[in-house]
Amino acid sequence: MIKEDTRNKITSLLSDTLKENIIYRSEQSLSGGDINEAYRIETDAGYFFVKLNSASRFPGMFEKEARGLSLLAKPAVIPVPEVILHGEANDDSFLILQNIESGSRASGFWDEFGKNLAKLHRNHAEAFGLKHDNYIGSLPQYNHQHPDWSSFFIEERLQRQLKMAVDAGRVDRSFNRAFDRLFLRMQEIFPEEPPALLHGDLWNGNFMVNEKGKACIIDPAVYYGHREMDLGMSKLFGGFASEFYHAYNDEFPLEKGWEKRVDICNLYPLMVHVNLFGGAYAASVKNILNHV
Repeated sequence: MIKEDTRNKITSLLSDTLKENIIYRSEQSLSGGDINEAYRIETDAGYFFVKLNSASRFPGMFEKEARGLSLLAKPAVIPVPEVILHGEANDDSFLILQNIESGSRASGFWDEFGKNLAKLHRNHAEAFGLKHDNYIGSLPQYNHQHPDWSSFFIEERLQRQLKMAVDAGRVDRSFNRAFDRLFLRMQEIFPEEPPALLHGDLWNGNFMVNEKGKACIIDPAVYYGHREMDLGMSKLFGGFASEFYHAYNDEFPLEKGWEKRVDICNLYPLMVHVNLFGGAYAASVKNILNHV
């Protein structure tokens, strides 16, 4: 349940933002989130989606998510929930988004989704990274900018997660040696491409089917990176049809051998899972490192 002072702050900010006196009617707790509390709230101005978490444990989380959603929305090529506002009440931080009603997949759903993701990836920046850090899940995601993909991927993605895992005792120091061997080859592994605007955490739980039957992407970890990262993540837990990849490749052809690089791309989300959950994810990382 949303605390009364937080509910009052949400109502006040909605009234200011929408420039009308908002009456809060009800709330419905939603399941499915591992990190945040989620609610569908009803007001006299309609329904809104609200995410809640601790402001002290995750400083700036929702402000950064709002900035990421706005970046993804700007090209207007793939549906993204509209950001209404974000704020804090005591130790509650909250993000209020447009409420997206779930629907059934329209005809050609996967084709359109693949083409739209390809169009999103055609939005480029001058450097790999982002002008601000953000989060991936509940972990900090460091986006210090680099002129080349290899150095960004090594220093801002893999080395940071590896240090966190070693320091916490989740992996042993043999992982350092295995990663070092990979790092020596990194420049020759990935084809050179400009930094692409990425969702950053594109697994099958981070898109939904909206009321028009189209794919709407949610819960991003945005940065400018190698576009194969989004495609690799989409394959990590499955759930994307083959038509999605065919349509993507038709719209924005991938460099030869991209499927062989999927495992290397997924070392980053797998190391994130090592640091969040431990368990078998470390074995998956070691298996990839032993075969590259």
